[in-house]
Amino acid sequence: MPNSPSDTPRRVTVRRKGPLLVEGPVEVELEDGTVVSSDRFRVALCTCRRSRRFPWCDTSHRARS
Repeated sequence: MPNSPSDTPRRVTVRRKGPLLVEGPVEVELEDGTVVSSDRFRVALCTCRRSRRFPWCDTSHRARS
């Protein structure tokens, strides 16, 4: 049963200037209803929307020199 007390909670790490780090595996539902998934142990979700691989972060948020 989802959200039962025996479920291990997912850890989400919030960073001021960077992606949202989520312990995986994860499924992400996009605005259009599309669901994308990753079975990696940790994923970086883009919060700036600059990523060409959105919703996955590709480090486009970093300042360019």
